[in-house]
Amino acid sequence: MKNSVSDQSFYIESEDDEEVEKLEYNRNEEDEGNEEFYASFSSQRKNSSYATQWPQSYRQSIDLYSSVPSPTIGFLGTPTLSRLGSSFLSSSLTRRFTPESLNAPVKKPLLPPSVDDEIQPHKRSTYSLATSAPSRKPSVRFDEKVQVDHGHGIPLGRQSSYGQAVVNGINVLCGVGILSTPYAAKEGGWLGLIILLTFAVLSFYTGLLLRQCLDSSPELETYPDIGQAAFGSTGRIALSIILYVELYASCVDYIILEGDNLSSLFPNAHISLGGFDLNSRRLFSLMTTVAVLPTVWLRDLSVLSYISAGGVVASFLVVFCLFWVGLVDQVGFHNKGTVLNLSTLPVAVGLYGFCYSGHAVFPNIYTSMAEPRKFSSVLLSCFGICSLLYAGTAVMGYKMFGEATESQFTLNMPKDLVASKIAVWATIVNPFTKYALTLSPVAMSLEELLPPRHLKSHVYPMLIRTALVVSTLLVGLSVPFFGLVLSLIGSLLTMLVTLILPPACYLSILRGKVGCIQATICIIIIAVGAVSSAFGTYSALTKIIQNLSS
Repeated sequence: MKNSVSDQSFYIESEDDEEVEKLEYNRNEEDEGNEEFYASFSSQRKNSSYATQWPQSYRQSIDLYSSVPSPTIGFLGTPTLSRLGSSFLSSSLTRRFTPESLNAPVKKPLLPPSVDDEIQPHKRSTYSLATSAPSRKPSVRFDEKVQVDHGHGIPLGRQSSYGQAVVNGINVLCGVGILSTPYAAKEGGWLGLIILLTFAVLSFYTGLLLRQCLDSSPELETYPDIGQAAFGSTGRIALSIILYVELYASCVDYIILEGDNLSSLFPNAHISLGGFDLNSRRLFSLMTTVAVLPTVWLRDLSVLSYISAGGVVASFLVVFCLFWVGLVDQVGFHNKGTVLNLSTLPVAVGLYGFCYSGHAVFPNIYTSMAEPRKFSSVLLSCFGICSLLYAGTAVMGYKMFGEATESQFTLNMPKDLVASKIAVWATIVNPFTKYALTLSPVAMSLEELLPPRHLKSHVYPMLIRTALVVSTLLVGLSVPFFGLVLSLIGSLLTMLVTLILPPACYLSILRGKVGCIQATICIIIIAVGAVSSAFGTYSALTKIIQNLSS
């Protein structure tokens, strides 16, 4: 992975090596204050175990899952046309990748041999993309032979602008969790909103810790890489499994979400098959599964990746419709609510925790940025915007519906209003574009485990993906409680990924270099995450068991 080149390879030719060195010196002046960042990359990347251990497909699959292809909008920067190229399934239905393909040598350097070989790799990519031209303009050319890393068609070079990185972050953070924030406010009371803001601050800080971990070695690119650097191969495998289970559980929630919202639109729909009577919720859950199954088989998911960028628009649209129903359609804000609900507060903890489940993707966003020094600002923008959306939606929804608030506020909105219908349909369409992208990393990781004799087979990958889709349906029908499943994911998995593991990895990787104050802060965050996870998981499981028993 480390020695693969991006979709477009940049070369800079200068008539005078001294001008290149002068330009590099000017770049150093611009990056003043980031010496420590660049010092960690004092030598070129070499082949390492990070590129060859399971899961090898994590970087590419998560890039596809999280990336928003570059639209031609000024504030988002120059369009990255390679995002619209072939996907990781471009040449076969489920292409398999061997360690040899992962470690294929780079055929040409990023800079000509005349430039000092000790130039740091991160600076090289930034230099080649972002520096201003000297008096004697070097010629910049694109290698005509496109080399696709890992067969996925996902460029690994630093290409994302600041705007793209922010939109990618918001697209990951602001998902279906926003539908349950009014329900979380009901479960926790008004004072429970303090938990939401606390999680926002802590999650922002742990996101910065992940960056510090990545900066510690040029070989680290992804969250599993960090886990391996901190706790060895066992840490990599354990962390990867946690991340994949979280993605799988999100797909289960998509099925539940579709069944709930479609049955609210068509409550009388039902069908009988061979003595089995399917009510509207089960019927639409089954229909959703049938509809998304072909998207999981797609050769090229780049189209879905492009469409999934609309998830940001859909989230804003749903919130806008909620405001419209309350203010313009005069549903009103008459409910006072409860100050604090101690008995159900742990459920709210899990729901609020789920809202900030983006850490699995943050390392990918960071290592794909053209200007990585702006990552802190990107995180601040993402968390700030999403927190305002979450808090505003929670307050508005709880004030409108009070103790009658459902696990998804779209189920509370009056069915006869146009704004309500828009909100419900926006909620319904969004998972159709994201289901395949969310499940594909899980499927690809399992495909890596196939025996070598099945590497080129199309049948076995199809069977794996079909089995995964069917299993999400069965789990969704067995535990059809959207809010409680969301709370369980947030408590059991998101707390690990967001609050517990980042500071733990940070302390392990940078042991001996961490000050007492920062070490204390990390320990406090780990303790908060552990306590929140324990109480939230126990409460969510208890309520799920109670609902299944009743």
